[in-house]
Amino acid sequence: MLRDSFGRHITDLRLSVTDRCNFQCVYCKPQLEGRWVDRRELLTFEELERVARIFVSLGIEKIRITGGEPLVRQNVESLIGRIARIPGLRDLCMTTNAYILADKVEELRKVGLQRVSISLDTLNSEKFTAITGQDSFQKVLQGIDAALAAGLKPVKVNAVIMRDINDDELIDFARFARDKGVVFRFIEFMPLDADHQWSRNRVVTLEEMLRIISAFKGLVPLPPHTLSETARRFQFEDGDGEIGIIASVSRPFCGQCSRIRLTADGKIRTCLFSIVEYDLRALLRSGAGDSELCDFIRDVVDHKEERHHINDPDFQPPRRDMSLIGG
Repeated sequence: MLRDSFGRHITDLRLSVTDRCNFQCVYCKPQLEGRWVDRRELLTFEELERVARIFVSLGIEKIRITGGEPLVRQNVESLIGRIARIPGLRDLCMTTNAYILADKVEELRKVGLQRVSISLDTLNSEKFTAITGQDSFQKVLQGIDAALAAGLKPVKVNAVIMRDINDDELIDFARFARDKGVVFRFIEFMPLDADHQWSRNRVVTLEEMLRIISAFKGLVPLPPHTLSETARRFQFEDGDGEIGIIASVSRPFCGQCSRIRLTADGKIRTCLFSIVEYDLRALLRSGAGDSELCDFIRDVVDHKEERHHINDPDFQPPRRDMSLIGG
C-alpha cells in the first residue's frame, strides 16, 4: 500500500482526462481555446489505462475521473470501461458538469461507472448562465434526472458556495436534496480560480452554512464512511435527505488525506494546492518499465505535503487553475 512520510495511506486517485471544459465557471475559468494543453501532451487512453493499473497495483482502491469536463473528451466511455475492468479497483466515479450526461449515462453505467458527482452552483437559470457562461441550466437538471434513472448511486450534487453570489440559496439547495433524493455537497470557496480573485471575505464557512440550513430543518451528524472522507455528513432530523459540507478552508482535513492527483498531461500532484508537480508522462514516454514507474510513484508519494497552507500569511496559490489540476 502507498504510504506517505506522515503515515497516511494513499488509496484515492483523481485522474484527469482533459483540461478542456464547455463551461467558464467564475471560481475556475478554464483556459480559453488556443491556450489549452496541446493534444499531443495529453496522456493517451493506453497511457491512462496503464497508469491506472499501476496505481491500483500499489493500493489505490478508488479512481475519480475528472477534468476539465471529462465528457468532452471523445470516446471517454471506452476509457472508463477499460479502467473499470482493472482487478482490485473498488470504486470508479466521475465528476461532471452534466451538460452531456443525459446522452451518455446509460453507456457509462454499462461499461462500469458506479456513481457521479455533478456540479450545480445555483437553482436560478439566469444566475446559472452568469456563473457558468452557459445557458444550459435545464440540460444539467436533465443530466441529474438521467443519472438517477440509470441507477448510479449515490448521485451527488456539488455547489461551491460564494458570498454574495449563491449563499442566499442554501435552503433552496437543501430542499432540492430532499425533493430529488440526491446527496448535496456544499463546498467552501477555495483559491483555485484562474483570475486569482479569491478572497477570504467571499468564503462562507461550514459554521455559517450549518446555522442557515439548520434553521430550515434540523440536522443530525453522520459518521464518515472512511476516516479520509472530505465531507462532514449530516442527515435531516426527519431522515429525509443527506447533505455534506467540504470545509477545506475553515476546517482542513489534511491529517487524514488519502488523495493524489494526475493531471491530463501526466503530472502527479500530491495536494490540490501543491506548487510542485512531478512529471510521470516523461518517464512513461521514455520507455520506463512498470517497476520503474512504481518506484517513481512511491518516491513522489513520500514527498506529499503535511498540509495545505491556505490559512498561512505567505500562502501561494497553485500556478494552474482547477480545470488544469483536475477536480
